[in-house]
Amino acid sequence: MHVARFEAPADGGPRLPPHREQPERRRTPEPVFNAPWIVLLLTAVLIGGYAFQSRFPLPAVAMSYAFSPALLEEGRWERLFTALFLHGNWTHVLMNAGFCLAFGTPVGRYFGGRLSGAALFMLFYLTCGALSSLGYVALHPGEQSALLGASGAVSGLMGGAARLMAGHGRPGPILSRTVLGMGGVWFAINAVIGLLGSGLLPGAESAAVAWEAHIAGFIAGVLLFGPFAWIARRT
Repeated sequence: MHVARFEAPADGGPRLPPHREQPERRRTPEPVFNAPWIVLLLTAVLIGGYAFQSRFPLPAVAMSYAFSPALLEEGRWERLFTALFLHGNWTHVLMNAGFCLAFGTPVGRYFGGRLSGAALFMLFYLTCGALSSLGYVALHPGEQSALLGASGAVSGLMGGAARLMAGHGRPGPILSRTVLGMGGVWFAINAVIGLLGSGLLPGAESAAVAWEAHIAGFIAGVLLFGPFAWIARRT
């Protein structure tokens, strides 16, 4: 706290302190990439992974690493996670990478930039992705069609970001207007895709879109963000 002292001049009037030039403050430039490092790394892994994957025939890659309900019945649980890093084409992976960067940034910031926060972010991402595929299995048991892509996991990040938006930086109520609004819009978009086909979605081409997994991923993100946030506050 600064205290300004005033001395009375001979004529009794107030004397103002001498005017001093204030030094000009330099503004710190905003970083070009202000997302947490784990989000940038995950985005780079998705894009770089497809750049490597594209060197091989998609059917061969899908048979080796994609997920299907039929494979789950055979005990191939690892496919729940390997399929999250495969994509059908460049449009597919770039869309998921963009959504990952947009919705993963607030979630990654909340979990923190330390190694423990990054590990918690990845665990949240992978859990939402696995649950999104299990949601698809619940509606299509035993189906042999291959699922691949990060859409379900990214939908989970969207659900977590919705909770943060509802709470203005903290986990907001599950049934808040923001969460229900974002969930309703996401459900409507995927319902239209399910009814009218995948031709409305850029990059889908002739492949079917597992819109059920998108909705399951969002619900998983909304429900799981509270417990994960609780862990983040204690690490």
